[in-house]
Amino acid sequence: MVRVSGKRGNGEGSIYPYRNGFAAYVWVTTPDGNRKRKYVYGPTRKDVHEKWVKLHSEAKKGPVATNTPTLASYLAYWLKEVVEPNLRPLTAATYETTVRLYIVPFLGSKRLDRLTVQDMRSWLNKLAETCQCCVQGKDARRPEEKQRCCAKGQCCKRTLSKRSVNDARTILRSALTNAMVEERIAKNVAQLVKVQRARRKRPDPWSVEEACTFLENAQTWRDYLYGAYVLILVLGLRKGEVLGLTWSDVNLDTGELRIQHQLQRVRRRLLHTDTAKTEASEAVLPLPDICMAALRLRQKEQQAAKERAKDLWTESDLVFTTRYGTPVEPRNFTREFDRRCERADVRRIRVHDTRHTCASLLAALDVHPRIAMQILRHSEIAVTMEVYTHVPSSETRRALRKLGKALGGSKQKDGKKRGKRKQEEPSDMDGQQES
Repeated sequence: MVRVSGKRGNGEGSIYPYRNGFAAYVWVTTPDGNRKRKYVYGPTRKDVHEKWVKLHSEAKKGPVATNTPTLASYLAYWLKEVVEPNLRPLTAATYETTVRLYIVPFLGSKRLDRLTVQDMRSWLNKLAETCQCCVQGKDARRPEEKQRCCAKGQCCKRTLSKRSVNDARTILRSALTNAMVEERIAKNVAQLVKVQRARRKRPDPWSVEEACTFLENAQTWRDYLYGAYVLILVLGLRKGEVLGLTWSDVNLDTGELRIQHQLQRVRRRLLHTDTAKTEASEAVLPLPDICMAALRLRQKEQQAAKERAKDLWTESDLVFTTRYGTPVEPRNFTREFDRRCERADVRRIRVHDTRHTCASLLAALDVHPRIAMQILRHSEIAVTMEVYTHVPSSETRRALRKLGKALGGSKQKDGKKRGKRKQEEPSDMDGQQES
């Protein structure tokens, strides 16, 4: 008869008295492939035995981490090793800002594996109620004579919007999902919390008439960014896409434009990236006549600026540059756009909202629906035709055609010389420094 030993086998671990209770360990394989002891603790032998059995079961399934970091430590690792190598620079910077301002100050000290659904709910509620001016010391950092609210004991109640709170939760959920993939935690508590969906504010873009007035004013006063305004309004390009546009992306012979670059300021650096925001944005876009004329005009103006600058000119392939050939700062572009709105006496809207006027402008310019479908990146012609049902007035159509003719977009029948456009103050020619 074979005797069965009462001892556990090698690697099975053991349970023993420890301080005011008991402890146990199991030999596990860590995620980096090493063999280490993983300990569990409890007030009674029964509690520890249950934990020991559970740990033993986890060790058989796969790698087990022997030390669990705090949420702050893990988020720092996640941003450096996961986010920065795989996401675009501006997205990575946004993630870092959200983690630093809205997650770590509230949850950073908690252990990653001890986060609970209750922690998530408390955090989201507190985040929505906290005045960011107070917690970030915005007013306190101002000179004493310019302090106006929280530093004087008069809280301005500058809380986050519901969408910003939801965005913070989305970023934390993404980080915890990665922790689950790395087998550091068993469940994603941020995903278990249900939040009310934030309502998106519907933009109030320009009408075709307002867009026409804006473009006429920029063209009349020889605004050096006139071509950029035409592209964002007629083609729906984003600010970063139009400022990052290079002449190698433009084919004036075939009348096509390819979006392959973006110009963005990220963490105090001006980056000219070689990718558009989305794959759909990288499609080849046909150029309507008004865009062709505006780009040819921009080519001539850039050459004239180069001759005036002489040795001060900085060579680049960018379409839109300052008087010295340097890139146009994104914030300066926004300032110039706002200034042009004021001079044209049209409503001031965000640069990004001009994309919503694009479809109506294409209809007013008599662009064929199939070409408009390609420009708008619609998957079905029915969607495009639905937009085209809003037909602008005949006066607006005539004004846009006149604008195209003034730029050389079509031949002039009467052969009259083109009138000289007004010369605006030179401040519109300089967008190189961000102030």
